[in-house]
Formats: sequence, C-alpha cells, structure tokens
Amino acid sequence: MRELFFISLICLFISCDLEKKPIASKVNIIPQPQSIEFMDGQFILDQNTRICGDKELEDEMNFLADLIGLKSTFRPKVENMIREKGSCIIFQKVEAKHDEYYEIDVQAHALQISAKSRIGFLHAIQSLRQLFPANFNGDEKLIEKSWAIPSVKIADQPNFKWRGMLLDCCRHFMPKEFVKRYIDLLAYHKMNVLHWHLTEDQGWRIEIKKYPLLTEKGAWREGKDGKPYGGFYTQEDIKEIVDYAYSRGISIVPEIEMPGHSVAAISSYPHLSCTGEQIPVETEWGVFKDIYCAGNDQTFEFLKDVLDEVMLLFPGEYIHIGGDEAPKFRWENCSKCQKRMDEEGLNDEHELQSWFIQEIENYLSSKGRILIGWDEILEGGLAEGAVVQSWRGVNGGIEAAKERHDVIMSPTSHCYFDYSLKSIDLEKVYSFNPIPEELAEDKQHHILGAECNMWSERAPFELVDSKVFPRILAMSEVLWSAPFNRDFDDFYKRVQEHYPRLSALGVDYGLETDPISFATYFEDGLRLQFHKGIPDLDVFYSRTDSHPTPSDLRFDDFIPIDKNEQIFAQAFKSGKTYGEPLAVEVKHHLAIGLDPKYDFEWSPYYTGGGKRALTNGLIGSLDFRDGNWQAVQFDDVECVLDLGGKEVQTIESHFYQYNNSWIFVPEWVEYAVSENGEEWELLERIASEHAPEESGKFIQVFNTSFEPRKVNYLKLKAKNIQYCPDWHEAAGSSAWLFIDEIQVR
Repeated sequence: MRELFFISLICLFISCDLEKKPIASKVNIIPQPQSIEFMDGQFILDQNTRICGDKELEDEMNFLADLIGLKSTFRPKVENMIREKGSCIIFQKVEAKHDEYYEIDVQAHALQISAKSRIGFLHAIQSLRQLFPANFNGDEKLIEKSWAIPSVKIADQPNFKWRGMLLDCCRHFMPKEFVKRYIDLLAYHKMNVLHWHLTEDQGWRIEIKKYPLLTEKGAWREGKDGKPYGGFYTQEDIKEIVDYAYSRGISIVPEIEMPGHSVAAISSYPHLSCTGEQIPVETEWGVFKDIYCAGNDQTFEFLKDVLDEVMLLFPGEYIHIGGDEAPKFRWENCSKCQKRMDEEGLNDEHELQSWFIQEIENYLSSKGRILIGWDEILEGGLAEGAVVQSWRGVNGGIEAAKERHDVIMSPTSHCYFDYSLKSIDLEKVYSFNPIPEELAEDKQHHILGAECNMWSERAPFELVDSKVFPRILAMSEVLWSAPFNRDFDDFYKRVQEHYPRLSALGVDYGLETDPISFATYFEDGLRLQFHKGIPDLDVFYSRTDSHPTPSDLRFDDFIPIDKNEQIFAQAFKSGKTYGEPLAVEVKHHLAIGLDPKYDFEWSPYYTGGGKRALTNGLIGSLDFRDGNWQAVQFDDVECVLDLGGKEVQTIESHFYQYNNSWIFVPEWVEYAVSENGEEWELLERIASEHAPEESGKFIQVFNTSFEPRKVNYLKLKAKNIQYCPDWHEAAGSSAWLFIDEIQVR
C-alpha cells in the first residue's frame, strides 16, 4: 500500500507542472497562530481541486472559491458532498468552546478547514491566504494554473473579543472603495471591528433622510484653496459597505458624536446649539465650544431621529456616541441648560453631561442597542449598561471595569496611529497589554479588547496606509495572541517577510520606527548620541550636507560638541535610505548638563527628555511633539539652577504657542538670582510679546542681559494663563505651557 501511495503522489506532482507552480517559501502568518505544526510536503491546488462541505457552509466555500478564481485560470467547483478521492478542500464543522476557533490541516492529498462558526471559517480562509505565495494576494489578475500550499496543522483562536480600528472619515473624507479596501485589510489580519467615525466639527458624513441639510450643508467645508471640500455616504453606500463587511467577518460600529464635536450639525441646524447663531462648518482642527444644547428638548428629538436611521443601517448591537472633549462654556452661559440642571437636581455641568448621555443610553437600550462612549462619559456618573472606550490612558478603563462596565482600551500611549513614530513605533505597539496589571483578576473579563485609532487631521486618505502599516500588524498580534506567546525580535523578522504580501495588496506601508533619535550627555564635555530605531540600520552624518550619504562619516559612538552646531544624519537599511534626513540643532552654554530643581510636575506626555530637558542643549522645533519640549497643564513653571558661581551675562528660555491646541506662551517670565538659594534678587520680569489670540505656531524667546556677574543660583518662573480664554473654542479648559532650554551665557 505504501508503494502505491508514493507512486500516486509522484504522478500527482508530475501532472501539476512543478516548474510553473509558485509555492510560499516560508510559512509566516500575522497574527501568529496559537498553535502551528510544520510538516513535509505540500497540497497542490489546481483545476481538479474541489471545495466540499455541507450546504450551510456554501457562502464561506464560495468566498474561498472566488478568491482563488481571481488569481488563477480556474475557479474550484463548490460541492455539497465530501469527496473520498481527488484533490479536495474540505469544510467541516467542529465543536469548540471559542466561537472564533478554527483549524487548518494541509496534507498532500487533502486540505481540511474546520471551525465552530462562520467567523471561524473566515479566519481560516485568511490564514490560508497567507500560506499562498505573496503574489496570490495582489489586485492584478494572474494566470497561474496551480498553486502549492505547504503542509501545516494550525489550531487557532483569538485572545480578545474586540480587535478594532477607528477610521476617521470626517476630518478628511475617504471614498467608499477606500473604506471597503480597509475592511479587506482588517479581515486579512483577523481584526474584527471597524469603528467608523462619521460625524465631526469638520464634516457630517452619513445621509439622514429626515434632516437633508446635514449632508447638503454639513458635509462640506471651505477647503484650503477656498473651494468646497467634503463628501458623504448615501444610505445605499452604507448598506453596501455594511454587507461587504459582514461577508468578511467585520462588524461596523458607527460613531455619531455628541454632545461635542458637533459643529457640522449645528451649522446645518443652528437651533440645536445654545445660542441659535448660524456658524460655518469648522475648517480648523481642535475642540470647539459650540456643542449640542442640553437644555433644549429639540436637541434630543433630533438625536433620536438620527439614531433611528443609523440603527436601520447598522444592525450590530453597538452604537458609539463619542462623549469626549465637550467644553462646558456654552452650557455654563445658557439659561436653558441651567434650567435643566435645576429641574434635574444636577450639581454641575459634568453631571449635566452625564444626564445627557444617560438620556441617549436609555433610548438606545430601549431599542436593544448598547452605547459606547469615550472615557469622559465617566464624569458625573456612568450611564447604566454603557461601554467605556478608554483613550486618556488606561485609568478610565480601570475605573469602568471596577464598576462592572465593559471596556475597550485605546490609550494614546500605544493606540493612536495618527501620532508620529517618535511617540508610538512598532515595538511600542507590540508591547501593549490591554489588561492593566493593576486591574483585579475578577474584573479583567470586562476588558473586551482594544482599538487602534486612525484620526485624520494630519492624514488624508492617501497617507493612511503609511500611518497604519506596519503598526497594525503589531496590534493584530497583540489582540490575537496571549502576551506570553509574543516575542518582538521574532515578530520583527516575520514583519520583514510580510512586506511582500502588503506590497501585493497595494499597501503603501511606512516605517517600523523613527529611524534615528538622539540625546546629549555630559562627560568631559557635551556629547551628542544617536540611537538607531532598529538594529539593522547604518547612520551617517555631516556638519555641512543636509542629505548625508554613505560616503560621509559613519556614526559609531558619539559626537563631541563644544560650540553651537547643526548636525545632519541619515539612516540606511540594506543600503537604501530609511526615512528622511534628520537635522539636530545643539546649543552650547553654561547650564549644559545641570540638574534643575523643579517646582512643578511635567506632563508624562511631554517630558522633553526628563530631568535635563531644559539643560541638554537640544532646541525644540515648531513640532511640539518633537520630544524636546517639556510641558505642564494649568500650573506655572518654576525651576532653579545651581550655577556654582559662574560668570553670567545673558539668560534666555524658549516658550511655544499654538492656541488651537490650547498651548499659550506665558503671561510673563521672571529671572532671579541668589547667593544662597533662599533669598532672591529679581533681575527682570519680561511680559509676553504675543497675545493669546495670536494664531499659528510660533516660539517666543524670553531673554535678559546685564553686566557680567557671578551667579550661584538662578531661578526661572513662567506664569501660565491657566484657562483657555472666553473667546477660545475650548473656553474654560486648562491651558498648556511648553518650555525648552534655559540658555545661560
């Protein structure tokens, strides 16, 4: 019998034309399966192959047949019976505890796919696609007569129920086909939720038939070129996209923002606001004080009408209502909102927001739906049955889980893919654990999973790929595989093998990390140190050429700095440029390397490099996220330097303003000196040259000069304006103060 088997196997191989048959050189599936066993041999897929299984699995079998048909000269025939002979892909149900469980068993004579549910079969098909050669996945029609699939056994299921991505189609509109493409990419990597952000200050993107002005007016804003910019999805578009997502195992959760981020709706229907004034659809990014009026019954009539149409379009159980970044300025100054607070016995505007959310939650619950909101919905009391999406760190999620609410983790620290690689790179995403260590074990089941968020203020749809990929590969594995099954070095190698598949899928992926970061340290003088984002990089630098090449100086250790300098550096990977060239400006001065004594706590989001951020010689740029700026919210800045009797003539410090992001230069900066660090002599108080209203991004230098004198201690104090002024869109919100480098000469 063994001899007959081998003779049959040889005949099968010969009949399949081995020279023209592509085969995957390596098995490399992302996210990594929970269990995979490699075996010798391969399964040959050709025109004689059939796809067989029970009739109830016909949709899934046809989905696979269609995928194969797009890439081959043949489409396998789908049959509702199991063949005992011949090449066959067998679909078979299996009992399992996990609804998404699946198995793949690839033998030379047959390929068996087993799963508990429809979703499990879809996951299995996506894993099978990654067993094919990379070019199987491309958009281009191929003419392959056969394919070879390596023999493996896979048993697999996800670690988390919720594996999502938010796509913001409001700040920048994204065409229907682009959304469908991302559904395919999510499914390919076994993500299962598309959180679709559909309403914003800058555009309303979903057709609501009862309120046509939402798309006639609210979907369009004045573009940078003065022309109308925007777009929207008709209800037919949405039905098509929802059906498309369902066929690929993706649930779509729509987000209809309230009470804030609602300028586009208010522009369309001004009576929904506290003032009733006509305002344009917002053209800038940020947070704006015009929000839905909580004291107006017509607001809730409108929102319930909108949600009725939304629920008809989206059959899933979850509806996201936002609830974040809602300034209370209008409510504080609105007689209707104040009357509502009195009638409902509410103590403040935070409780008014909680009441607002509870009204909506009660309505959605009456329709059999579950409300999701950003973690601000915790303020003033959490609506019963609501799910919290925790974005301002993990504390909101911990608090919600303790109160027995389900949670989706999306902290800015790991999940905001609009952030630069300086803040969140591939390795940082891969290090993410959605379950905080401090959360008690009996509450951990409330963590449904996590989402990566693709906000589009700085990313029109043509830039989304480079922001999302490859970081979403890390997120997919974080949410699929248990933490003890993850190893970044192994994952990084598999990502390199995965790139040809992304290229075949037409993904214009970005970098894994910021190629070069840098720091200074003081050791017998100031030294500049470069750090490679990944080990397999070469770094070359120049003092004169802004685009260094391998013919310039290779960075191996450190660069001594004894004067003001600008250094240019470029990373190379496998002989090719990796990222853009980097320019580093270093200032040499008397306070270099000193440890300031701080009288404030800097933000963990903007550390500037930590304790020596103000004395490291590195100068912050107009990008306040460049890693050089140190920031505090609401509080003043005060710090002391021990200069040890050095002779000083000038002092200067740099402060940043971008009021659209709530960042303001200080009202004034004071410099004082002391012999003993206790009794102070004021040198000068310098008032700001710029008004808080001044728009745009800029840096103000506060400097003072005097006759040379020996200084033991130097104190800087900068006065924060504390609150965004009344004219500001986020009036009443805590203002930021950003400082960099105290230069002493």
